[in-house]
Amino acid sequence: MKPESPNYRLVHFMPLFTFRWLCVSLFLSWSVTISSAQDLPLVQPGSVDTVATQRLLATVEAFQSGPAARFGTVALSVRRARDGQELIGYNARMSLPSASTLKLITTGTALAVLGSSYSYITTLEYDGTVKDSVLTGNLYIRGSGDPSLGSWRFTGYPDLATVQAIWSDAVRKAGIRQIQGSVVGDATLYDDLTTPDTWPYGDLGNYYGASLSALNINENLYRVFFKPGRTVGAAAGVLRTDPALPYMTFTNSVTTDAVGTGDQVNIYGAPFATQQWLTGKVPLSTSARDSEFSVKGALPDPAYFAAFALRDQLQRDGVAVAGPVSSVGGGLAATVSAEGSKRTILHQQKSPALLELAQQTNFQSINLYAEALLRTTARALDKSVRSTDASVKVITEFWRKKGVNLDGFRIKDGSGLSAVGGLTADNMTGILSAMSRESVFPQFYGTIPVVGETGTVRTLARRTAAAGNVRAKSGSIEGVRAYAGYFTSADGELMTFAVLVNKYTVGQNRAVTAQLEKILAGLVGLTGK
Repeated sequence: MKPESPNYRLVHFMPLFTFRWLCVSLFLSWSVTISSAQDLPLVQPGSVDTVATQRLLATVEAFQSGPAARFGTVALSVRRARDGQELIGYNARMSLPSASTLKLITTGTALAVLGSSYSYITTLEYDGTVKDSVLTGNLYIRGSGDPSLGSWRFTGYPDLATVQAIWSDAVRKAGIRQIQGSVVGDATLYDDLTTPDTWPYGDLGNYYGASLSALNINENLYRVFFKPGRTVGAAAGVLRTDPALPYMTFTNSVTTDAVGTGDQVNIYGAPFATQQWLTGKVPLSTSARDSEFSVKGALPDPAYFAAFALRDQLQRDGVAVAGPVSSVGGGLAATVSAEGSKRTILHQQKSPALLELAQQTNFQSINLYAEALLRTTARALDKSVRSTDASVKVITEFWRKKGVNLDGFRIKDGSGLSAVGGLTADNMTGILSAMSRESVFPQFYGTIPVVGETGTVRTLARRTAAAGNVRAKSGSIEGVRAYAGYFTSADGELMTFAVLVNKYTVGQNRAVTAQLEKILAGLVGLTGK
């Protein structure tokens, strides 16, 4: 192959494995990019350790051609973080579902735009007048998009029960003992239907498919408790929900399975729908101590629940509420006027700092948090943004202006739950490399779990060279497994990587995991200087 210049070559690699090996052997000291036939990658004189590179590429090729992935696609991109030079690429420019690795882009962008100390504010306020302990007007909980309000995850911040008590106390301290109007969940910051329209219907009723609201609470989830039957196949009855949701109804066809089979329940529902369907199986009880089994579902209207729970708390505390509970915003038709009237602030609840929210997003892979950060970040960049689609466009333009190649970047949400969204491994490492040059990078780096130690990757690749070295966000949806993040090379260079597996063979989960662990272990043997 004739070089185009003394320092650069354009190499068109044949798809045959034997020819790839020949190319690697011809350029022992060169960084290597292997791509599909339509790609013409730059191959730059570099210092990727060729033996380690050969081993890694052999692992990837064996994975791609083996029974676990031969009918799907394996993609890998490895870059040097400091200058963005791509050192290894395998199917790296094929647009594939990212699953939850997308959360790295969402949280990184949020930190870069908003800063690590950014906090949300949720406001308790009223309109009208207070006279002789009677509020002639409405009480509002006005949301700003905080996904953590009432969460149990953060030390020093109130959970659901505590935040209700705080709000009730603020009302009573203002001398209010009777409310002539309504308690209103004000989610008007977002006037659109905030659930991405590409999310699978089967996910929407489950906790991980909880819809975003401008007024989120308790991470927009509830638990439904089942009483398993006494034998396999027997019906499992619904005992209760926590928190209590008397305004919701359930059609239940859940049955009992063998001991230890775990949660096999699916909840079918939709935003603002108070009728839910419960299907699947729960495990047989082994003793009276585990005679209940709970499953997490998604609140269909978080703003309504916030108002409902506060009214309930107020009435328990001796404050009468004459009007009905209502919610506004999120695409709902207004039942009360939430604009125009002057309001008096009773209490403002501050969220944990964005850095803590980002860490929980990446460590626990919380879709709700990612969707909230996507919308908040986009509005900070462009106040005219009014939808998820518009938010995605704003975030895309943010990275494009920083010089990242976003060909093939077609995401549909901020969390990766959408199965039709996609990006390339090249997109991912390009953004992660650019992120390493942002002032907030050290904080962002700390929000990413450590393989073999923390977060959703704590059990991955233990007792391998990747454990304790690789920081990675995992991703998993139907037929998709992915990891992306950073690692330190054998010569101390910070590197970024993305590995995406799409449409792997059904029933090959363990084999896919084993192959991915081999790839992660192979990464840390590379050199980057």
